[in-house]
Amino acid sequence: MKRLALFCGAMLLFAGIASAQDSPRAEVFGGYSFVHATNDAGSANFNGGTGSLAYNLAPWLGAVGDVGGYHWSQDGADATLVTYLFGPKVSMRRGPVTPFAQALFGGAHLSGGGISSNGFAMTLGGGVDWNATPHIAIRLVQAEYLMTRFSEIDGNNQQNNARISTGVVFRW
Repeated sequence: MKRLALFCGAMLLFAGIASAQDSPRAEVFGGYSFVHATNDAGSANFNGGTGSLAYNLAPWLGAVGDVGGYHWSQDGADATLVTYLFGPKVSMRRGPVTPFAQALFGGAHLSGGGISSNGFAMTLGGGVDWNATPHIAIRLVQAEYLMTRFSEIDGNNQQNNARISTGVVFRW
């Protein structure tokens, strides 16, 4: 009876370890990003890319570092926006899709038109990854509210923007 109990205990332990391996330890995302930026003067559409590195502390919780670069150009004028953000990510790993939500905080740099400004930035949102293989996923959509605060740009000191991204996720 003791041997059966030890055998069952060992099986439960190994099953727990095996199921934990279904969850990746790290994820690297890279892809296209679109930012619709607004302020008191109007709005502009920025195109660019974003990349992130997520370290998963648990199957459902990760820590994310995200860097994005975006460019706008119209009628000879242009501007560049760079964001660098960090924060928690919550994922629901079930089946062929992985929905997630995240809240990232950090900074942003805007340059162009004789202006160069640094400010606070944050995103709130989430997305859905389609798990093509155990190590590769397609980020179908990542949609976020992107708030920036550039006091030199806008009298009210806050810009309310939208960021939409899509791309590829590599998992280990």
